[in-house]
Amino acid sequence: MIVLSVVDVVLLIAGLAIYLYIIGAQLTNIAVNLEECSELVGKIVTNAEPIIPGVEHINRTGGVVAGALPLLYGMAEGIVVGVTPRAEEPAERPPNLPAGRRRRSRLHEGVGYDPGRVREEPVPAP
Repeated sequence: MIVLSVVDVVLLIAGLAIYLYIIGAQLTNIAVNLEECSELVGKIVTNAEPIIPGVEHINRTGGVVAGALPLLYGMAEGIVVGVTPRAEEPAERPPNLPAGRRRRSRLHEGVGYDPGRVREEPVPAP
């Protein structure tokens, strides 16, 4: 019985030693990877420092352009109106007529209604 207890304790200690060796190796790999990541982050910060003033300049320029867009849009509309040829309106046109012709709805066609079509069959009385 004593021999079995000693063997059991030795196996338990050996199992714990193997477990600690595996965990130690994994923690060492994690530490190495973290050191490499720290170096990469440092390089990224160093490379990003010259970019930040450029981004601020881009944002400032974008703000100026965004502020000028309504003015530019108004000027473009004026140019389009100025160069668009206009048809001469007849002098005999009464001022109370609508500017265009009567609008045609496509909703009627979607439900099968055609106001210009005459029904051929009489409607049955209720």
